[in-house]
Amino acid sequence: MTTEIATVIGIDLGGKVALVAGAGRGLGRATATALHAAGAAVVINDMPDEEGRA
Repeated sequence: MTTEIATVIGIDLGGKVALVAGAGRGLGRATATALHAAGAAVVINDMPDEEGRA
């Protein structure tokens, strides 16, 4: 579904770079997928649960 959203609303992010934190799952992953579908180069970041605990 996320890949179709960029196509339907006509976003063109070609030549842009997006940084998405927390892109390993959920909303972050959906955001990264949609940005990529819109043509952006996407840099993703995520932290494993155990290592991320304070």
